[in-house]
Order: sequence, then structure tokens, then C-alpha cells
Amino acid sequence: MLEQMSTRIFADGADLDGILALAADPRIDGFTTNPTLMWKAGLTDYAEFAQRLLERITTHPISFEVFADHVEEIRRQARVIAAWGSNVYVKVPVTTTRGESLAPLVRELSEDGVQVNVTALFTTTQVELITAAVKDGAASCISVFAGRVADAGIDPLPIMSHSVDIMRQAPRAELIWASPREVLNLIQAEQVGCHIITMTHDLLKKLDCLGKDLEQYSLETVRMFHGDAAAAGFTL
Repeated sequence: MLEQMSTRIFADGADLDGILALAADPRIDGFTTNPTLMWKAGLTDYAEFAQRLLERITTHPISFEVFADHVEEIRRQARVIAAWGSNVYVKVPVTTTRGESLAPLVRELSEDGVQVNVTALFTTTQVELITAAVKDGAASCISVFAGRVADAGIDPLPIMSHSVDIMRQAPRAELIWASPREVLNLIQAEQVGCHIITMTHDLLKKLDCLGKDLEQYSLETVRMFHGDAAAAGFTL
């Protein structure tokens, strides 16, 4: 089923061994990271972690995020990160923590040849602004956090579908369905023509369930409950 899909899967995480293992998985077409994932993984040396990855991951696209909050420092960090490798994308947030748009800087970086992955977009208005910023620049990604949109009780499908249409103005840009919550989101991404979906390592483990016979799945679930109860030694 995966072989018939055009939506590509990027693994999202900051576990060095896990990422390197997935580099050999034919289902995985790229990688993304972010400072939060790195912090949760206990990393303290950002550049050293990146270099260890890039020694082994030389062809898959991989995104590393800036962590500054002022334009001058974001610009500097972006150029440092971009120099790490030809397969590197620089993740730049859509705004600063003060809500100031980074679209002008994104345009500058993109038109200077930096491959950007603009992150934390939630609305089609933001997609329109960033699409205009990257349309004449280097290859780029625009990450819309569809999973978090759904967490707000809003159906992300219309936003993602409209984003695909908007981004036709930027043929070198690809839309990422970010923060998915379930394997169904891969099917939805495919249905709307989204180019890429990111998946955490835990979610990737569920890909084996894709297309599974539901009667068989039901039986396996019943057996799981029964086996776990027996293993626990429950009695009444």
C-alpha cells in the first residue's frame, strides 16, 4: 500500500541510533528534528549531534532548526546550519516568539540558496505569506501542523487541501503534514496531495497496521487482553 502512495514519509525525532537505523528503511525518505525533541533526548551539543548524523546520512534530506529569536541571530544560525551539507534544510519558525513574521528573512535566505523548512504554520494565511517568500528561491518545505490544528477541534483537511493549491505558485516548495496523530493522517495527506508527512518513531511502528484486515485485528486485540490478564495473574 505504501508503495502506491506519492506522499513521502520523513521520520521525526532526535534519537541518534534510531535515526541511523531508519536511514536504511526504504519507507523513509527524509528526517526532521527540532530543539524540543533534542532537549527531551538529553542532547546538549547541537552541532556535534548534527555532525554525527550527517556523517552517515548524506543523501536523505534532513532538517535542523534554528533556536534564536532575533532576526540577526536567526540569519547567522541559518547560514551556519545550511553549510553543514547539501542535504540539509534549515528549519525557521514562521514568526518570532513575539509574533513578528519571519517571511522577509525566509525570502532572503531562500533566494540566497538556503534550503529552508518553514515551521509551525497553522493557517492558510500563513501559507500564502511563506509561499510568496519562497516561490523564487531554493528548494524548500512548508510545515503545517495539521495534528495541532486537529487538537484545537478544527478539521485540518480543508487547510491542507487549500495549502496544496496555494503552493502551486512555488513549484520548488513542498508541503509537510506535520505533527500527525495517527496512521490515518498518512491516508489523508495522500488524498489531498500533500508532498510529505512527518512521523515520530512511535507512529512509524504502527505502519505495519496499514491496510490490516479489521476482523483479524479484532481477534488479535481480544487475544491481547486475554493474554495480558493471564500474565498479570488476575483472579476474581
